[in-house]
Amino acid sequence: MALSKLERRQRIKRRIRKIAFGTATKPRLSVFRSNKEIYAQLVDDNTGTTLVAASSRDKEIEATGSKLEVANTVGKAIADKAIKAGLENVAFDRNGFLYHGRVKALADAAREAGLKF
Repeated sequence: MALSKLERRQRIKRRIRKIAFGTATKPRLSVFRSNKEIYAQLVDDNTGTTLVAASSRDKEIEATGSKLEVANTVGKAIADKAIKAGLENVAFDRNGFLYHGRVKALADAAREAGLKF
């Protein structure tokens, strides 16, 4: 029997998390996307804390335009916050989502704004 969408994503997520691990100097850039919103956070897995976070629900991020444009804005915002916090290198965690569409737009915008991964 075929896997459901959620089971498939969870399997991919476990496979990615074996490789992507965040430290204080190189945190993990975790991306979550729902049908309406997109969220990104930098996580230190050693202490289990979120260092920096940005989402499409933030007040400074205007949620007008297409979902791709909003994902671009969130990518730029997370990169700006990370650079202000002194973090430049990150490990990218797509959280089981395909590297396509909004996840790719967020990653590309974060790279353009100065993050290295």
